[in-house]
Amino acid sequence: MITVEEALSACLALARVLPAETVPLSEAAGRVLAEPVFATRDQPPFAASAMDGYAVRTQDARPGARLAVVGEAPAGRAWAGAIGAGEALRIFTGAPLPAGADRVVIQEDVTREGEAIVLGDRLDAATNVRPAGADFRAGARIEAPRRLSPADLALAAAMNSARVSVTRRPVVALIPTGDELVLPGEAPRADQIVASNIYGLKALVEAEGGLARLLPIARDDRESLEAVLGLAAGADLIVTVGGASVGDHDLVGAVAGGLGLERVFYKIAMRPGKPLMAGRLGEAALLGLPGNPVSALVCAHLFLVPMLRAFLGLKAGARRRRRARLGADLGPNGPREHYMRAEVFPTGDIPEIVPFDRQDSSLLSILSRANGLLVRPIGEGPRRAGEIVEYLPLGPIAE
Repeated sequence: MITVEEALSACLALARVLPAETVPLSEAAGRVLAEPVFATRDQPPFAASAMDGYAVRTQDARPGARLAVVGEAPAGRAWAGAIGAGEALRIFTGAPLPAGADRVVIQEDVTREGEAIVLGDRLDAATNVRPAGADFRAGARIEAPRRLSPADLALAAAMNSARVSVTRRPVVALIPTGDELVLPGEAPRADQIVASNIYGLKALVEAEGGLARLLPIARDDRESLEAVLGLAAGADLIVTVGGASVGDHDLVGAVAGGLGLERVFYKIAMRPGKPLMAGRLGEAALLGLPGNPVSALVCAHLFLVPMLRAFLGLKAGARRRRRARLGADLGPNGPREHYMRAEVFPTGDIPEIVPFDRQDSSLLSILSRANGLLVRPIGEGPRRAGEIVEYLPLGPIAE
């Protein structure tokens, strides 16, 4: 068996950054930027009013001053004249500041009297002007690679970019295996179970920016498994679920080997998830996950997610661990790194983590309640409540 660290390194070596494609900005949400976006103009491109009010010269902005209103400038229509002594322009938020003016007096500080205004006794000290280029200048850039957030898309639009270059989404073929499986909604026999793993895996793949292809269940015979593996043609990553252990009916390694699989490892020193396999099958990377539901999803968090990030050109590697205060005593750990399903609670400066009593790798109900994985190193001794430990987050910390 190899370590989790060694297995992750081998998995990442199987991934490659995928080519870029250009998409409309309206279709780029959540995509990974492959090339920088450059601003073609300043933002704002002119000095603009930050408030509704009146544009004036600073020297005329005196309490009680009476100024003549010489025009009006709504957003999108610049006023062509210049503001002289004793004059004011009615102006609205976002409109270009007229020549001669360098301040906007907000309308709340003004009394309108026909074609004139009288400034109030207590004027706002702010100029209420957004200088040209206050947000960014022409040539500013959004760096790549990065996953495009809503704010990034708004920024790219403000930079006047209608299309962006993004990394192609990795296509992931998901293959459940086993005679014991039926799909949700079917009528299982007494000796069958519902295939659950692939739906959690599909959600995980899509949350990370991949395209998941759910393939038919491969039965426990060579012909079925070969046929379903053939349906995975064109995928960047093939993920099999189950069939990678050492039982008489666990055929994934043997069948994939007959199809040309170059296996890089099999079995890792972790729990849950010991029977993990990885290699290359043709142009695709292959990741063989354990069949137990929790094992499959925990291994997906540790290995599949970093592989997807590597395909997308993002920084990939071991997920960053966080620190928490242990909320219960634990006995010694064994010869495999243990990822214990746990609940994490916010408590002051550092959260508290409490592992579930039941850690069986078949218990999806426990995994569904967990928002963290308590990481226990190989051969670690007993730990006491109150000690600081490391964990991997699975979702928001419970309120």
